[in-house]
Amino acid sequence: MSDTQNPGSALGEAMGACMEAALARFLEPIALEHESRLMTKGPVNPRTGRHTKLLMFDEFGTRYSIDGVILNEVNQPLILLESKYIRYKKHNRDKGSWICHAHGEVRRYYSSIRSSIAVLAGNWSKTSLTMITSHNINVFLIPFERIVQVLSKRGINFEWGEKERHLAVEAWRVYNSLPQIEIERIGEEIIEGIKQPLTDLVGKILSDSVPRRIDRVAIEIHSNLGEVKRFEFASRQDALDFLEDFSLAEMLDHSSSFTIFDVPSIDDEDEN
Repeated sequence: MSDTQNPGSALGEAMGACMEAALARFLEPIALEHESRLMTKGPVNPRTGRHTKLLMFDEFGTRYSIDGVILNEVNQPLILLESKYIRYKKHNRDKGSWICHAHGEVRRYYSSIRSSIAVLAGNWSKTSLTMITSHNINVFLIPFERIVQVLSKRGINFEWGEKERHLAVEAWRVYNSLPQIEIERIGEEIIEGIKQPLTDLVGKILSDSVPRRIDRVAIEIHSNLGEVKRFEFASRQDALDFLEDFSLAEMLDHSSSFTIFDVPSIDDEDEN
C-alpha cells in the first residue's frame, strides 16, 4: 500500500469496485425472482484458475468487456449492466462514449437484449448524461457528494485537488485499514439511493407480462460513396409508405444537411 504510485487513482478504482460488487449482490436475487440470472464474470481460465472478464461481441466479432448481464433460462442476454465511477469531468467523454458505443454494438448482435442500464457515480456532466441517455441507456446517477459523505463516516477525506497528493495518500491509508465487511458496507451505502428505482426498472424489463408493440421503425440508407441518411417512423406502415416514394434524387439532395458551423443547441458546460 505504501508503494502505491497514485493513491488517488487507487482509491477511485476501489470505489468503483466496491460499488460494482454491491450492485451484483443487490441484483442477483432480483434476477432470480424473475427466473433469470446475473453474470458478471467469464469462464474460469484453466491455466490461472481465475475467472476471465465477461466478454460480449458485436456482429464483426469484436469483443467488449461488459460489467454485467442478466440472462434468461437459455443464456440469452436480456439486460446489459455497466457501472462507472469518475472523479474528474475531463474523463466524461471517454467513459461515456465507450458505454454508448459498446452497448450499441452489442445490442445489434444479441437481439434478445431488452435494455441497457448504466449506474454512474461521481462527477458526470449534463452533456455526457444527455449523450448516454440518447443511446437508449437507462442512467442511475450517484453524485460525488454521496461518496464523500459515505467515506467521511469512516474518517476518510475524499475531497482533494489533483495536486493534493498528501491527502490522497492519507485517505488511501485509512481505507486500507478497514476490514472487508466495512468495505462492503461502503458499497451498499453508495448505492442505497438507487435501489428502489433500480428494482422497479429491472422488474419491469424482465416481466413477460408487458405487451409487445413496435415502438418505432428506423430506416438507414447508405450510398455507394458512404453518404448516410437515417429516418424514423412511428409505425411500420409509415415506413413502408416512405420507401415506396423514396428516390435516389432524395438521397443525393443535401440541401438540408448541416454545415460545419451548425452547432446543436446544448447546455454549454465546463468538462475539465
